[in-house]
Amino acid sequence: MDLTPGTVAELTVVREAPFGYFLSNGTEDVLLHHRDIVEPFDPEAVQTVFLYQDHQGRLAATNVIPDIRLGTYGWAEVAGTKEKLGVFVSIGIHKDMLLSVDDLPPIRSLWPEKGDRLYITLDLDKHGRLFAKLAEENMVRDLAKQAGREMWNKDVTGHVFRLTKAGSSIITDEGFIGFIHESQRKNEPRLGQKVEGRVIDVKEDGTLNVSLLGRAYEALDKDAENILAYMDSRGGKMPYWDKSMPEEIQERFGISKAAFKRALGRLMKNGTVYQEEGWTYRKEGK
Repeated sequence: MDLTPGTVAELTVVREAPFGYFLSNGTEDVLLHHRDIVEPFDPEAVQTVFLYQDHQGRLAATNVIPDIRLGTYGWAEVAGTKEKLGVFVSIGIHKDMLLSVDDLPPIRSLWPEKGDRLYITLDLDKHGRLFAKLAEENMVRDLAKQAGREMWNKDVTGHVFRLTKAGSSIITDEGFIGFIHESQRKNEPRLGQKVEGRVIDVKEDGTLNVSLLGRAYEALDKDAENILAYMDSRGGKMPYWDKSMPEEIQERFGISKAAFKRALGRLMKNGTVYQEEGWTYRKEGK
């Protein structure tokens, strides 16, 4: 039987070389390089190895057996990117696998970055070269569990596995499928990116609607912090108050007047600031 990259084979050592051992199935030889050997290693024993292609395109072997092979799926971490080619992912062996640019979003900023995670398998192109391939959406959904109503309003963390015009799909660390509508995020996350959000709905099919926007009180705290930081940069005062024009507020703080008034009201309520004649001042010691 021919030796096929991306598969596991049982081979015997036929000779030793300065850089490793040559293994054979009786008709074809393949190199097991020293760097691909995990100790302990017994040259007299039958070797169970994973076959792949080295950087020169030659068939090679390793006795590290990855979970991701031809016909099997798993999570792989992005090891790096290369323009015009795609991204490289680690499956646990010495050589990283290429995920082609054809499998990636057309917008470059949405490409996975180093450390992101993708659910992939391995495949062979028409020339017999081994490469990584994104799992189809149904394969990811086959992994998923159904969420119960107790997940409502819970914080979740997950990785993005699908991008569409309407939003992003994630699978959470617990194994639930979540959807982030474009209205529930400030920026579109990358494919493979780890995101943190909160559950805003549990659907009848056990999937989640997730928001990456902060809860109202969390957003309020951030707005209040930004206001105080601006005041501190001006000696503890600013020429804005709750009757300032919405355009001025938007230009200076990047928030609506309603959000500004909520944050300012909270700061006044807890005694941190006060207002006089169109200005807002920090109280001493606050």
